[in-house]
Amino acid sequence: MRFLTSARPFVACGTLALLAACSSKADEKGGKDAKKNNGPALVDVLVARPSAVTDSIEANGAVVANDYVELHPEVSGRLTFLQVNEGRRVSKGSIIARINDADLQATLQKTRALLQVSRLSQDRLEKLLKIQGVNQADYDLAVSQVRSNEADAAYTQAMLAKTVIRAPFTGVLGLRQVSPGAYVTPTTIIATLQADTKLKVDFTLPEANGGVVHPGSVVMVRLAGNPPRRYPATVLAQESQLNQTTRNLTVRALLPPGAQASPGAFAKVSVSTGAARRSVLLPTNAIMPGDKSDQVVLVKNGRAVLQNVRTGDRKDDQIAVVSGLAAGDSVVTNGVLFTQPGKPVKVRKAKSVN
Repeated sequence: MRFLTSARPFVACGTLALLAACSSKADEKGGKDAKKNNGPALVDVLVARPSAVTDSIEANGAVVANDYVELHPEVSGRLTFLQVNEGRRVSKGSIIARINDADLQATLQKTRALLQVSRLSQDRLEKLLKIQGVNQADYDLAVSQVRSNEADAAYTQAMLAKTVIRAPFTGVLGLRQVSPGAYVTPTTIIATLQADTKLKVDFTLPEANGGVVHPGSVVMVRLAGNPPRRYPATVLAQESQLNQTTRNLTVRALLPPGAQASPGAFAKVSVSTGAARRSVLLPTNAIMPGDKSDQVVLVKNGRAVLQNVRTGDRKDDQIAVVSGLAAGDSVVTNGVLFTQPGKPVKVRKAKSVN
């Protein structure tokens, strides 16, 4: 951004809208009145007080459920029972749906009948074998038939179990995707189920910063909302290899119990690098972005003076200035639009910031 040396207030075309939004109506009125009366512009200032600020990295992430599953049937058939209470919590083992199992029930009855006959035959041959009334081969064949029928019965019972879709864990059901009576296959999604008792955040870090986190590290997670919510999260683990396309490392952290968030929500994650340096925290509306350097307006000897600064981490509505300011500098925060370099200004309100 550059100041214009004419009598008009200095503004950069690209940042006019941003600065105008940050200035209050009272500031605009005060500035216009000062300009109308040819008097000094009215401004509010902060007296800079450098302090130790820890550097951090800001990463994008997403909230994920501790467990998530799409409920699919394991066998094909027509739905005879469907109970999907959308958005409701269900317990582990609760029946969600049933598939028509009449054919399997008939097969099971037939197998059990054959099994009963084969067991009777085995018992008779066993008695005859003891008195050498039958050879060993005939008895072994009868034993084999019993085991075969038992295996068929077990297989049919397993297939019957697959006709019942149960909740694999306690969680909240999503929206129902099918209707009662629909013919479903193993590719059909009946509903989704996710456990919301534990929420996690997955975020990515550049390759160069992968070493700043490790299991047990604490990161700060910021979620959108009114008001925005902030939670400390504990790092659980990180991916064993970098993404081959982005060269980023995926990290997973656990949100604290009771965190109000929805799986899939966007999250901003602040990761501390552990390095601290002397900085001045200013409101973001005091900074004027420029092509080569950011700038602020200082008040010196009752006049507005431009000062180039170098900024660091941004946190909510504050930004750290790491160089360009000295202790005691008066930085204009409100009324920036109505100041001109070298022109007189009048300080309406001043306070210190650490």
